[in-house]
Amino acid sequence: METNEKKDIFDRIMGWGFLKVFEPFYKKNKEVLLYLFFGVMTTVVSFVVAGVLKALLEGAGASDVVVVNVSTVISWICSVIFAYVTNRIWVFESSAEGASAIIKEGGSFIGGRLFTLLVEEVVMNVGCKLMGMNFWVTKIIANVIVIILNYVISKLIVFRKGK
Repeated sequence: METNEKKDIFDRIMGWGFLKVFEPFYKKNKEVLLYLFFGVMTTVVSFVVAGVLKALLEGAGASDVVVVNVSTVISWICSVIFAYVTNRIWVFESSAEGASAIIKEGGSFIGGRLFTLLVEEVVMNVGCKLMGMNFWVTKIIANVIVIILNYVISKLIVFRKGK
């Protein structure tokens, strides 16, 4: 990177020792690599929250339907907040400024995530309730589908350059 460019933490990490070898690949694919990294981190947030809620709800004697749906929705809310902040700052480097622009951007981000929440709910219910699949296997499948859809929505709609 040129010295006059503003380097974020990831740019600086790529300048460390042996990582410099990967810097050209990183620079060329930064957006996708950061999206994948934060997609994994968002999935970790989702799984941790879902796991804690699943354990609490099962311990309280909740039905399987309540366990699946409540843990999925609440883990989704936590994941969306995390994803918006990381996508806005590091992945797509949003230039939206001012309350109105940020509210509009955040609203379209949440709208896209609501759509993929419905997709996740369908996959979780079909997998767990109709097909009798393991909760975690179904959660992994649902999250792979959701990560791909979320990237497309974010890239083409929410954080579109030059809108």
